[in-house]
Amino acid sequence: DSVPPLQVIRPEPCGVCGSRIRFGKAAVKCRRCQLLLHPKCREQCPSSCAPRPHHRAWPHEGVLADFAPPTPPLVPALVVQCVTEVETRGLMETGLYRVPGAEQLVREWKRRLLRAGGTLPALGSVADIHVVCGVLKDFLRGLKEPLWEGAAPPLTPLLGAATDIPDDAACATALRHVVSKLPPANRDTLAFLMLHLLRVSRSPDCKMDVLNLSRVFGPTLVGHGSANPTPLAIMEDTPRQCKVRGFPRCGVYPGCCRHPHLPSLPVQVVARLLSLPPDFWRGFVGTEQENLVPT
Repeated sequence: DSVPPLQVIRPEPCGVCGSRIRFGKAAVKCRRCQLLLHPKCREQCPSSCAPRPHHRAWPHEGVLADFAPPTPPLVPALVVQCVTEVETRGLMETGLYRVPGAEQLVREWKRRLLRAGGTLPALGSVADIHVVCGVLKDFLRGLKEPLWEGAAPPLTPLLGAATDIPDDAACATALRHVVSKLPPANRDTLAFLMLHLLRVSRSPDCKMDVLNLSRVFGPTLVGHGSANPTPLAIMEDTPRQCKVRGFPRCGVYPGCCRHPHLPSLPVQVVARLLSLPPDFWRGFVGTEQENLVPT
């Protein structure tokens, strides 16, 4: 029950093939269940459908809280399972999170995990650990708003101001304060990811230091300069932000002087967050809690 083809303004995944329908491309949408498809995938769509519950966003991802469990820590099962799999067999893999996984497999496994709803399929059968990393990154990128957003009023200005504080101790105190204002699901998931990325950064085999990981996860977790950046704005984001803000002093993160390129605001923010003590993040996600054991 679809309408004539429409033009996509915000990139979203196709409900049949899982491939992202990019900005400006044609798509069709079901009147009943609002399923969005490539025109070429229309024939593969199930013949019958039912309106989806408003609180669930599959196959179009919603905000992080839509996927969080009902009890703390509020970390989505997909995030827990991907992180657990990476730490089980990926901490000796060079270029973890930097090396891309096969795009088709990433889409397929992301779709399977989102469809599962309850008990998730085991990721042990995914031979390439980079595919698991790709699923996690793609899930976070596909959310309606970056993990750091979702609070009212927006916290990004406070985050930038905290990152600019010259004194390390005062900067850390300000960052803790801003983190505490995040919505619970965003805060818990951020803490869980920070602890994971710290473990990755300390693995000599991965060769992924704090700056490398911040470059990978900065735009994903913090976002870009505008709420709905165009592809051109994304490409220009790093030099523009560095020019406007001016990259401050050396020592923002270990080894920063060895890297010739000036980091953008999202990269600086994630590097600063990773400099906070692990015990701060553990305060939000105790490892003994049942939600952090994949099912």
